[in-house]
Amino acid sequence: MAMIAESGLERLTMAALGREVGMSSGHLAYHFGSKDELLLRTLEWSEGQLGEERRQLLAREAGARERLDAYVDLYVPDGHRDPHWTLWLEVWNRSQNAAADTSARQSAIERAWHRDLVALLAEGVSRGEFRAVDPDRFAARLRALLDGFSIHVAIGLRGTGRAQVLDHVREFLDEGLANPSG
Repeated sequence: MAMIAESGLERLTMAALGREVGMSSGHLAYHFGSKDELLLRTLEWSEGQLGEERRQLLAREAGARERLDAYVDLYVPDGHRDPHWTLWLEVWNRSQNAAADTSARQSAIERAWHRDLVALLAEGVSRGEFRAVDPDRFAARLRALLDGFSIHVAIGLRGTGRAQVLDHVREFLDEGLANPSG
């Protein structure tokens, strides 16, 4: 993951990766078959770690808004060239020409983030912590906002640092979920 984040998939060679992990480039090529498969498996591994962290934070004993803020905090990149987000950028860059199996695997990862967010929003609505919104529609809009801002952070676009992005997202959540009766 670090090597892909550092130099991008195009400049990554199996020989350099092999030297880094103590394997032959031939063994890596045999095991993964292609750089695209290496990238997708690395993304799946990375998302497995984030998924476990996300499940733990969503299971905490806390209000829905506190857990929603933690979800957002986990979602937004730490900064320019965040390794997790660099993997996503590489996958998205290749997804127009991806095989059906590759697209299905990528979609499964994205659905997990969406499913957890929908459940959290539905819980907040049912408990009266959030105003009545359609959890699936609100989650789709929130994730689009998060993705857009997160790309800016990950590529290092000036004026869109992590702190500014978190402020924008929290303002969006305040405006969109504030329960006037609660």
